[in-house]
Amino acid sequence: MSFVVFSLLGLVQCRQAEQPVKQYPGWKLVWHDEFDRDGHLNEDWWMYENGFVRNKELQWYQPENAFCEDGLLVIEARKERKTNTAYDEHSENWRFNRPFAEYTSSCVKTRMKKEFLYGRFEIRAKIPTRSGAWPAIWTLGADLEWPSCGEIDLMEYYRIGGVPHILANVAWGKDRRWDSEWRTGKTPYDYFLQKDPQWGEKFHVWRMDWDEEAVRLYLDDELLNEVFLSETVNGDFGQHRNPFRQPHYLLLNLAIGVSGGIPDEQAFPMRYEIDYVRVYQKTGE
Repeated sequence: MSFVVFSLLGLVQCRQAEQPVKQYPGWKLVWHDEFDRDGHLNEDWWMYENGFVRNKELQWYQPENAFCEDGLLVIEARKERKTNTAYDEHSENWRFNRPFAEYTSSCVKTRMKKEFLYGRFEIRAKIPTRSGAWPAIWTLGADLEWPSCGEIDLMEYYRIGGVPHILANVAWGKDRRWDSEWRTGKTPYDYFLQKDPQWGEKFHVWRMDWDEEAVRLYLDDELLNEVFLSETVNGDFGQHRNPFRQPHYLLLNLAIGVSGGIPDEQAFPMRYEIDYVRVYQKTGE
């Protein structure tokens, strides 16, 4: 009996992942990944980050934590010890002075493979919401270093003052290196739970409409943030360029700790499930 129930649940999940590709008047689908394969991602489109990367996060990024299954991309965070192959006990850099990571996860990105100037980006996903989880859907500009390259966060989920929030952000550079200007949309997670107590168990659609005028960020068609490109000009270090008038690439990742909060050890393995990624551009019609 338990085997039958398990099989039926698996079929439901698989069917849920099979979403028809939407067509929007005035827009053309220019690239999409439906993750309709098993095993590895299409490496013509995606690359992986490795090791300790940013924000003093707890996880070690590695390719094996990202895999396609039942029509989904699964990014799985695991509670497991990983040796830091770049360990240096004398280093003052956090990436090198930790002998181990206690968690592993993945960050995948389309850098140098799929980069886009303007468009409608649509990602359907189910995010982990237990303490410690810091999932994200975001883009970075193909030129200049952060933050002068420009960053767009279609979605981040993390804790602010201990309170879970869903964020929609846009950032660019100021006059000094690594000094960033932010326009942030912060929505308490409770706002969504009040509308649907089962919100966290379901898939949702994050969308960005980005054109010559503005970046607009939506969740299930609700506008969370709007930033006009007339504001988004870098300072001195970024050569007074506008980083949102250049191609961007996409990143999908599940970080652990820091802004995500203290990890709930009972929550592992954590699964961040992405049904599809679709990019449309205007046809000019």
